[in-house]
Amino acid sequence: MAPQLQQDFLRPFKVGLIGFGAIAREVLLNSQHAGIEWTVLTRSAAHADRAQQNIRFVHEISALIETRPCVVIEAAGQTALAEYGPALLGAGIPVIVASVGAFADEDLLMALTRACQKTDASLIIPSGAIGGLDYLSAISSLEDIRIRYTSRKPPAAWKAELEKRNLVCATKPVTLFEGSPAEAARLYPKNLNAALTLALTARPATLTVRVVVDPQAKGNTHEIEAESAAGTAFMRFENVPSPVNPKTSTITALSLASALRKFLHPKGMN
Repeated sequence: MAPQLQQDFLRPFKVGLIGFGAIAREVLLNSQHAGIEWTVLTRSAAHADRAQQNIRFVHEISALIETRPCVVIEAAGQTALAEYGPALLGAGIPVIVASVGAFADEDLLMALTRACQKTDASLIIPSGAIGGLDYLSAISSLEDIRIRYTSRKPPAAWKAELEKRNLVCATKPVTLFEGSPAEAARLYPKNLNAALTLALTARPATLTVRVVVDPQAKGNTHEIEAESAAGTAFMRFENVPSPVNPKTSTITALSLASALRKFLHPKGMN
């Protein structure tokens, strides 16, 4: 084994994690063999008994920054990203983001972008619930590109919205929304992470977002249709709910863990 590769296997990586909920715990579970020293930022001191498992808990962002992690994973929601993201990036620490929906806040997006430009730290956006982002990025410079993203979920996921509009969705699909990603983000900032990921990958003007309530949907389904001079593509992702937290998909934590592996081992040691 080459010396550099051997060093990559042996040396521990200092990694930060914001949050200790279902997604964060699944990230830890999926990264337990990666040779990582974890520092977890949480508001509660109730998890101190896990310190012996190579996990250190802190309760202030300054304490997390003082450990000088090589990267931090945000897995605690949009408020946490808004509260801690600028400070981490401003300290030159890259951040892997779970709560992409926070980018619907243009002021926050600008603050994070300025912090990245100031320190050259990276803001890393995993593919999350969808795939095919490399394809969409490749065709994004073409003039005639058209992309339509459809979020398809069962009625239970949109119960409050259906009641608010006095809509019934018992046998046939109901389209709640169709329009621009900006308008979708304004109306549903906590429900359309995938749409915002697409908007950040391709030019927003080329993207149409559709929100469908479908009584036949078994879970969270994402459909992407793309047309351009390079060809056509159709992608469909039916994600299984997390057994720990049914409100999110199993793929969410797996995507974060994958982004971490790629960051730690950029030469392909995944």
